[in-house]
Amino acid sequence: MADSDQKQAAPQQDTPPETPAANARRKFIIIVVVLLLVLTAGFFYWRSTFTEDTDDAQVDGDLYQVSARVSGQVIKVNVTDNQKVAAGDVIADIDPRDYQVALEQAEAQLANAKASYSQQSVNVPITSIQSHTQVATSGSDVATAEATVAQQQKQVAAAQARVDQAKANALKAQLDVDRYTPLVAKDVISKQQFDQAVAQRDANNGALLEAQQNVVAQQAAVAQAQSRLSSAQSDANQAKVNGPRLVQVQQARADAANADILQQQAKVDQAKLNLSYCHITAPVAGIINRKNVAVGQNISVGQNMLTIIPLDNLWITANFKETQLDKMKVGQKVTITVDALGGRKYHGTMTQVGGATGSRLSLFPPENATGNYVKVVQRIPVRIDLDKGENDDRLLRPGFSVVPNVDIK
Repeated sequence: MADSDQKQAAPQQDTPPETPAANARRKFIIIVVVLLLVLTAGFFYWRSTFTEDTDDAQVDGDLYQVSARVSGQVIKVNVTDNQKVAAGDVIADIDPRDYQVALEQAEAQLANAKASYSQQSVNVPITSIQSHTQVATSGSDVATAEATVAQQQKQVAAAQARVDQAKANALKAQLDVDRYTPLVAKDVISKQQFDQAVAQRDANNGALLEAQQNVVAQQAAVAQAQSRLSSAQSDANQAKVNGPRLVQVQQARADAANADILQQQAKVDQAKLNLSYCHITAPVAGIINRKNVAVGQNISVGQNMLTIIPLDNLWITANFKETQLDKMKVGQKVTITVDALGGRKYHGTMTQVGGATGSRLSLFPPENATGNYVKVVQRIPVRIDLDKGENDDRLLRPGFSVVPNVDIK
């Protein structure tokens, strides 16, 4: 036993004692490790207290689907896939000949409508003058007819006076014959004298009959003049009533012709638009992708030709956990790290918080009322707009993964 104890004690005696320098180095290493742990813990505490971040974020932007607005055959294509274009650059051309003919037809119809309007407009004052002339003429005809009636009535009175005179003469002649009859029988007067009295009586009776017939004729003339007066008055009334209406009718025709001009002008404008649509241009600056158009292809209205991926007006869509939104507010500044650009940092501002979670907006939202509910932290989409001038070099692309850090303090 003593030998074994000595053998075991021998190695302990061979181990050299630790020097003060080794102890100091060990303490330094321990202190450095503790400091690193403290700094790491402080850093993560600072991040959790003053910032919020997520790796579920990407660059977003509107993708523009370019389609044809008119149908026709493609005669020229000016772009290829992944080519950069500026806003307004011509992408493709459609055969414009059919639309040029349609424009010429529309312009011809417009010229015809303008000529018709010119004619109808000239007729308005002419119709107005004719209407006033007709009213004045009909008034003059009425005055003439009234004067004729008055004159004929005077003629009737004069004829009636002649009848009275003829009656007096006839009566006197009859009385003479009556006196001469007994005298001629007694040969007091000569037969010749008696015959003269009888002849005078017959003449006076004839004059009386003529005067009476003249009265009848004059009365008929009065009736005829009164009929002409009534006709003239009727024509005058119709001229007064119909004259303005004729002017209104002609004015309506002119207005209709003017409306036709507007209609034909609209057709011309539409034809010009259709002709301009034969040049298909880029709505925004971007990169061509998914080109689906070639020379000789017949395309229809609304047919998708290609997609333009924009280089401007990009933003960040970040999906933060609902537990991170407590202190996040619109207007807070954000630092964005872009993986594809070697960790390059961009600056932006949080501008919107989504109205619903991503799961609720999905095609098949979860139904928590089935009884199989498991609480899962949901994510809310947040929009972050880049500050002005951050993407002037246009290196960002929609779909890039980014890490946004929101300054919540």
